[in-house]
Amino acid sequence: MRIAIVHEWMDTYAGSERVLEQMLALFPDADLFTICDFLPDDERAFLRGKVPTISFIQRLPRARKWFRYYLGLMPLAVEQFDLSGYDLVISSNHAVAKGALTGPATLHVSYVHSPMRYAWDLQHQYLRQSGLDRGIKGALTRLLLARLRLWDHASSARPDVILANSAWIAERIRKAWRRESTVVHPPVDVEGFPYRPSKGEAYVIASRLVAYKRVDLVAEAFRAMPDRKLIIAGDGAEMPKVRAAAGDAPNITILGRVPQAELVALLQSARAFLYPAEEDFGIGMVEAQACGTPLIAFRRGGAADIVRDGETGVLFPEQSAASIADAVRRFETLSIAPEACRANAERFSNDVFRDRLLHAIRTACAARGMPGP
Repeated sequence: MRIAIVHEWMDTYAGSERVLEQMLALFPDADLFTICDFLPDDERAFLRGKVPTISFIQRLPRARKWFRYYLGLMPLAVEQFDLSGYDLVISSNHAVAKGALTGPATLHVSYVHSPMRYAWDLQHQYLRQSGLDRGIKGALTRLLLARLRLWDHASSARPDVILANSAWIAERIRKAWRRESTVVHPPVDVEGFPYRPSKGEAYVIASRLVAYKRVDLVAEAFRAMPDRKLIIAGDGAEMPKVRAAAGDAPNITILGRVPQAELVALLQSARAFLYPAEEDFGIGMVEAQACGTPLIAFRRGGAADIVRDGETGVLFPEQSAASIADAVRRFETLSIAPEACRANAERFSNDVFRDRLLHAIRTACAARGMPGP
């Protein structure tokens, strides 16, 4: 089979690039297409020497720094890729990749990290956080998002098969696009987070300090529980708010950004790992479970796919300090086995992802009466 992979854009090795890495491991001879490629040289190893086909956006003024400002042109850009000679097209989508044009003989399988968040249910949150909820710039942005919403819905009919990265995203796909999807959880490098059964006394949260992560709520909860230790690792724009929520509580330690080795050690020794954000999936939760560490997480989003409530962690119903504190107290009444946490994490390994992706593609090929890869 001639296979093409369409990826959104590449400027750093992050969550969607981990998915792309496993797709390339599964299909090393596939051709790669992407809106733009600004990956640093020291982050390109996962591409296995592959040079992607890029769009015209790569050549626009100051694209390296400002390519996201060309979002309104990205639907046009992805439609310019000539995929007519391919038997199988796999798109990795969180914005426009699933809008690639294919012919009737081509099977298009789209792995969806999320529908275009800022154009659908998170539009108002995005506008507020960007300071675009009023004024002329805000009005123009709303107009752009309205047009993107129309294109996003229309182009959602182009893939033959849609794979969602969690049950939460499957629901968002159903709501935004009126399409059904199959859940294939994203890959997690569980081997990079070795199992350790012995745990310390401190609870841990490790996260970028941005508004939707709600790390301030965890700090507020533990400020009211002075007999329990909390370690906060991470940095970002919300650091002043997190420090204010923690106050001068002696039981709370704020480390800032930590190296990878120190992060792994924190996850291995944590009494439990806290996750108050509503995430599409939440790779950090699986990494903590791989270390044998229980989770205390917000029930909505990907956590519902990851946490086995009462067995590998505790889910809490509201994003509030009181709900987090109640969950901590409930957790302390349970006996959660570290080996159960590790076994749970194995469900999301790189090998499992590749197997499930290949099975979904072969099933789709069989349904069309075409040979599979």
